[in-house]
Amino acid sequence: MKKRILGFWEIWNMSFGFLGIQFGFALQGGFMSRIFQTLGADKHDIPLLWIAAPLTGLIVQPIIGYMSDRTWHSRFGRRRPYFLVGAILSSIALFFVPYSPALWVAAGFLWILDASINVSMEPFRALVADKLDESQRTYGFVMQTLIIGIGTWVASNLPWMVSEMGVSDSADLGIVPNSVKVAFAIGAFVFLISILYTVFTTSEYPPENMEEFEKEKAEKNSFVSDIINNIGSMPSTMKKLGVIQFFSWFAFFTMWSMANPALTEHVYKMPAPIETNYDMTNAADKEAFDVENTAFQKASNSVGSAMGVYGLSSMAFALLLVFYTSKRNVNRKYVHMLSLCIGGLGFLLMMVVSPEQLKYCFMLIGIAWGSILSMPYAMLSSSVDPKKMGMFMGIFNMFIVIPQIIAALGGINFISGLLGDKAINAMTIAGVSLLIAGLSNFLITDKAAISYQSVE
Repeated sequence: MKKRILGFWEIWNMSFGFLGIQFGFALQGGFMSRIFQTLGADKHDIPLLWIAAPLTGLIVQPIIGYMSDRTWHSRFGRRRPYFLVGAILSSIALFFVPYSPALWVAAGFLWILDASINVSMEPFRALVADKLDESQRTYGFVMQTLIIGIGTWVASNLPWMVSEMGVSDSADLGIVPNSVKVAFAIGAFVFLISILYTVFTTSEYPPENMEEFEKEKAEKNSFVSDIINNIGSMPSTMKKLGVIQFFSWFAFFTMWSMANPALTEHVYKMPAPIETNYDMTNAADKEAFDVENTAFQKASNSVGSAMGVYGLSSMAFALLLVFYTSKRNVNRKYVHMLSLCIGGLGFLLMMVVSPEQLKYCFMLIGIAWGSILSMPYAMLSSSVDPKKMGMFMGIFNMFIVIPQIIAALGGINFISGLLGDKAINAMTIAGVSLLIAGLSNFLITDKAAISYQSVE
């Protein structure tokens, strides 16, 4: 079916919900490790505490993709019911996660939060392919990236912003500071409101043949067998993109889980104080702990703000691509390759930069992030059956979560440990991984995936 060419504001409205989704991901990615450290986690245990996030994605996204492909509601359409349910659950989890009284509670909240975000996120990817003519696919995914960049930058700076407004960074042993609690509450509100905006401003195309659609829904197919069959029949371009995704997401999971311990320790020289080094019944030791803990919390705010720059630069990069792709095609393969290599350089430079220079590293990383959120999905959407777009987007998520699971189960600690015991080595590994991802783009040879091919 030839779809109507949509205008800027129509594409903006259908993408706006990603602002809230990215508030959730940015707060999770920038500050969950800080919460874990505040609750007493050792830096070497942090990747394993993060395993809930990729495991949840591995399970949830294919299921939600499969279900949304087979859903049609006369008022809310195919994908929007899932946006709404995910937004409500995510907002509740975001609000409560910084109030976790113990490490295991925080890890459990991370599981709930990531599952809920995934319920909203996966159908958003499919919505772009559902709504847009193939000639606008790159434009649509880049528009999502622009909004994601805005959300990343603002959300990553929230604890610093509320701290500057007078909310305290100080807290007792094992208590998350009020600046983080207020930031997560704001994130919960933005998540829900932005999803509601998309739900009520965007319509969806009904199935082309409703009778056939209802017949397919009524068939008693096994979900598991459908997933297995579609994995076995995935296009070769999707498999090649999987290699690129593997190394890309290994790098970014390493950043999300280890940037706070690595950068507070190596760049800011203010690591998290270790509780066992202090006698908390001794007034002098308690005062010394409080001083070091407040310094660590402020350094964590600075790391979060610096990380926010990758959202800002991804936004600027996406804005340039929005202007360009609204009128012209791009070579997705070479744009993605160059972007990932630039991001890899950003990680490698963290070994030698000062606190004032750290933001420039994240500026380079943001270019890679902007490309990761758009180019692979644009290439994929040109390679799969439109009727199974949700299913394949969910399966494609395996290439995102499997490297994160490997990283969490010891991959980060083992590989970075080859370079030594310092946490900053994890950022070096992230840089090398992103360079490998960039060079893996040479595997992509399908012309339709590389650039939109008009059919006269």
